[in-house]
Amino acid sequence: MINKVGKVTVYVEDQEQAKQFWINKLGFVLKFEQPMGPNASWIEVGPSHDEFTTIVLYSKSAMERHKPSKVAHPTILFSTTDIESSYEKLKQNEVKVGELLKMPYGTMFTFYDQDGNEYLIREDK
Repeated sequence: MINKVGKVTVYVEDQEQAKQFWINKLGFVLKFEQPMGPNASWIEVGPSHDEFTTIVLYSKSAMERHKPSKVAHPTILFSTTDIESSYEKLKQNEVKVGELLKMPYGTMFTFYDQDGNEYLIREDK
């Protein structure tokens, strides 16, 4: 059946601004970009060129015109092997971050993208 997560779509106000956020502030790479008409592109970013799973930065206004209920933001949980380093790096890159939480089941923190969408990073050892 299913053996991988292929793509996760995030609906964004400004695709170019979102692309710059993911590449310049989070260190992701541009995996694919192609025009989809006069005012939108298909843009995929990922943690590395070798990573299979990508995030699609899709125009929120384009999706709202077709399926308004689809633009609710999904919960996305990222993994890292060094949570404290990741936390400090995002702060240095001026990414809005929540408190570093050390819980019995893991250490994690939230961060927010250019549109205020919330994500979670958790340490995997």
